[in-house]
Amino acid sequence: MIQRIQSAPPVWKYPEYHPSDRIAIFVPCYMDQFYPHAAQSMVEILDRLGVRVEYPPEQTCCGQPAFNSGYWDEARKVVRSFAKTFEKYDWIICPSGSCTAMCRVFFEHLFPDNPSITEVGKRVVELTEFLVNVLGVTDLGARFPRKVTLHIGCHGRRELGIASQPVELLRNVRGLTYLPLPEMEDCCGFGGTFSVKFPNLSLDMGRRKCENIASTGAEAVVSIDTSCLMHIGGILQLDREKKKIRTLHIAEILNCR
Repeated sequence: MIQRIQSAPPVWKYPEYHPSDRIAIFVPCYMDQFYPHAAQSMVEILDRLGVRVEYPPEQTCCGQPAFNSGYWDEARKVVRSFAKTFEKYDWIICPSGSCTAMCRVFFEHLFPDNPSITEVGKRVVELTEFLVNVLGVTDLGARFPRKVTLHIGCHGRRELGIASQPVELLRNVRGLTYLPLPEMEDCCGFGGTFSVKFPNLSLDMGRRKCENIASTGAEAVVSIDTSCLMHIGGILQLDREKKKIRTLHIAEILNCR
């Protein structure tokens, strides 16, 4: 179980990894439907590292949309299903900071007195933190000769303390020029159901984020969250001058040869 050490920014204590550990991958529903190639890249990376993973086919959502919208009773039903599906695994690797934070941090808000559920959530780990913090891997031998900037979503940064891990991995990609993103800490405006409830505000925030992305001169913007990239990519595509900027999940770059 991954334990949080009380500090700011968040610091986590990870259990020791053993090759014999039983490991599952949790693929967020939007990635499964719209960006399956990103999840496939994750699996191929882990396979090359000798990490044997399983994909429980009965997995569904982590409950985040209902939770964020205030439908906690409905969210609890989804979370119970998640816990039942993944209870037998030592590690649950997820290519999303947002969904990882939902499991590891917010399951406890829904079930404060049910450790059988919350302890499953605390075994969920985001891909880049698993690579860097657990395996100690920062160089995957990838090659991507392009100018790249990085966006880290709010949940990954604020709830999980993910910031240095993706940067370290990108800096070790052959041929890649890493360009820091101005105002990286700012939200892209997606926020899941926030973008539905407050579309104008969401769009304004997204446009500002895209202006900052374009100002770096990057050919691609990378993130640990395809949910953010879906929002950013849509705005970029509506701008004639910015539509050439690609959006990529970090696993896609780390899997390039």
